[in-house]
Amino acid sequence: MSTPSLLILPGDGIGPEVMAEVRKIIDWYGAKRDLAFEVSEDLVGGAAYDKHGTPLHDDTMARAQEVDAVLLGAVGGPKYDELDFSVKPERGLLRLRKEMDLFANLRPAQCFDALSHFSSLKQEVVAGLDIMIVRELTSGVYFGEPRGIFEEGNERVGINTQRYTESEIDRVARSAFELARKRGGKLCSMEKANVMESGILWREVVNRVGQDYPDVELSHMYADAGAMQLTRWPKQFDVIVTDNLFGDLLSDLAAMLTGSLGMLPSASLGAPMGNGRPKALYEPVHGSAPDIAGQGKANPIACILSFAMALRYSFDKGDEAARLERAVEEVLADGLRTADLLGEEGVAPVSTAEMGDAIVAKLEASL
Repeated sequence: MSTPSLLILPGDGIGPEVMAEVRKIIDWYGAKRDLAFEVSEDLVGGAAYDKHGTPLHDDTMARAQEVDAVLLGAVGGPKYDELDFSVKPERGLLRLRKEMDLFANLRPAQCFDALSHFSSLKQEVVAGLDIMIVRELTSGVYFGEPRGIFEEGNERVGINTQRYTESEIDRVARSAFELARKRGGKLCSMEKANVMESGILWREVVNRVGQDYPDVELSHMYADAGAMQLTRWPKQFDVIVTDNLFGDLLSDLAAMLTGSLGMLPSASLGAPMGNGRPKALYEPVHGSAPDIAGQGKANPIACILSFAMALRYSFDKGDEAARLERAVEEVLADGLRTADLLGEEGVAPVSTAEMGDAIVAKLEASL
């Protein structure tokens, strides 16, 4: 069996710092669990622009298409604010998503018991929360044509078009049903079928796909009602599937239920390759945080949990993913906190490297 391949793109700001802690964990799995990876590293975002004049070099894009999974840190920063839109750091990430055709964005919102008091909601509402939002990522209103700002009469008009084909809805719905089948067996589809034709088609296609998954309990909810229910009683949900625009909004809402963006991973999955694995990009939800870059203050947990998602979805190592997730939970239960998680009096923050070392120690203890 060939060694699984992983392309690491640390990016900008705190990206290289948090990725360094992931490298420690990758090295541990190779040394202690006989789970070696063929790891290569390259540039993306501002770092790529500084060297190549583009946020993603063609050679890097080609390598991303060949490997089993891509792990990205973060892109962007004020240094690049005045660049032309076409070469801003974020365009590198968008190119990866588009050319790899990563149509299903997986955004888990999990609230560890040790951090339940960080949420803006009551502890009993969020303690034990574990939901997954599946957002369609490559179509919808962000990509539909016509789009632009046009002259109409005596004024300008801004136009964006919400557009979905049956096949685009079908494939993201199947991804969500497959996830629900492996989790709690419940899937809620969210759209606006009451006022949008695209929502009507969305509901029809999801219902049709659902006939192939009789073991999954399917429900539907208007997206605005879904937002309300996420803040009222989020634990009623297991997996949520929704379109690009609503997924953008709902996943950020769900993220803040957990109290810190520094804790949240994500995965973007595409169609299966020749080896049966989906093309995949894994990245933390947080940004590049240039204000704390290079200071050892960054929380590496979101990036570490992104690697756990890679273990589960790209490398079929669910047991090892669970081992890593338990290690994170145990470190938090012990009271270790990076600066973004401080709230208790008398608790001193640990550095980025100290948090990574503590998680590796818990992995070692798990043996």
